[in-house]
Amino acid sequence: MDLSYTPEEEDFRARLREWLAKALPGLPPKPRPEDWPGRRAYDLGWQRMLYDAGYADVHWDASPTVRLIFLEETEKAGAPYVGANFVGLLHAGPTIAAEGTEEQRARWLTPILRGDEVWCQGFSEPGAGSDLAALRTRAWRDGDDYVVSGSKIWTSHAEVADWCELLVRTDAEAPRHRGISWLAMPMDAPGITVRPLRTLAGSAEFAEVFLDEVRVPVANRVGAENDGWRVTMVTLSFERGTAFVGEVVACRRVLGDLARVARENGTWDDPVLRRRLGRLNAEFRALWRLTQWNVSEAEGRGAPGVGGSVFKLRYSHARQELYDAAAAVLGPDALDLDRPWVLDRLSSLSYTIAAGTSQIQRNIVAERILGLPKGR
Repeated sequence: MDLSYTPEEEDFRARLREWLAKALPGLPPKPRPEDWPGRRAYDLGWQRMLYDAGYADVHWDASPTVRLIFLEETEKAGAPYVGANFVGLLHAGPTIAAEGTEEQRARWLTPILRGDEVWCQGFSEPGAGSDLAALRTRAWRDGDDYVVSGSKIWTSHAEVADWCELLVRTDAEAPRHRGISWLAMPMDAPGITVRPLRTLAGSAEFAEVFLDEVRVPVANRVGAENDGWRVTMVTLSFERGTAFVGEVVACRRVLGDLARVARENGTWDDPVLRRRLGRLNAEFRALWRLTQWNVSEAEGRGAPGVGGSVFKLRYSHARQELYDAAAAVLGPDALDLDRPWVLDRLSSLSYTIAAGTSQIQRNIVAERILGLPKGR
């Protein structure tokens, strides 16, 4: 498999680097983590800059390789991440582009790309986290609407969202994977209550969402009724495909910074620590090559494949190991929340749960890649 870049792709890289060098110095100061209205405005402003410069649709209309270059170069340059735009750009938008009607694509895609609207993800429930198909939020037809009641948890960016990609059970009698539908729910609809959740790191980018007979137009259903599980697999393929690419680049940069700090504070003299950092360097180099392999596969398939689960599984653990190594380098300073990497270490604990737990990823790898029989 050829993992080299074409002249056209390298030309895209050069033009992007030139634009970033001009655009980034003019950005306003980044808001504090707890200032979600400020963060929403900041993230939407950056998305509008990308839109005006012709880079906004790189997540959808560009080839997977160009998308990889974009994520690599923006991270290296220290550009803002997608932030509050995460669900719209990397989940809902690609799903609507792949599965939505012409009218749905016209209504939702441009506002996402232009930085006009924020989406949140309403998938997990208190009793249906890893086992997503066990969800119990109900939706029943009433004329041209669905009436939705239930609750969601770990709803990313719900407190600042305009829309929610929502999974509901539309047929309680059907086998559980066959009675689910994918809806786009307006977050200003009557009957919605949002309760932010504060994480161990002190941020509140997640929320509980309570739904009390919320009316959602049937026209907002993406895919056929009761075909939502298949549509959801499309969504999750994007989530586990290239969504973490920029973070691999960031981890490689952190690793270099860790080695520098270790030399400065004397922890580099510990041969066990040096071996640990060396192994992590090899780990992240391998993950980057795996990313390139997955991207090459996606070029032919048109969407990320199950190889994304291999990447997500290993990356989640490697990230935790990286920040454990950071704690070893920092020593007592690893308890100081104002020190670099300390909050990142706390947030890394969630990575073996977010976007599908490691146990679920192992099942996917076992069944869909290795061809092992399903458990009974």
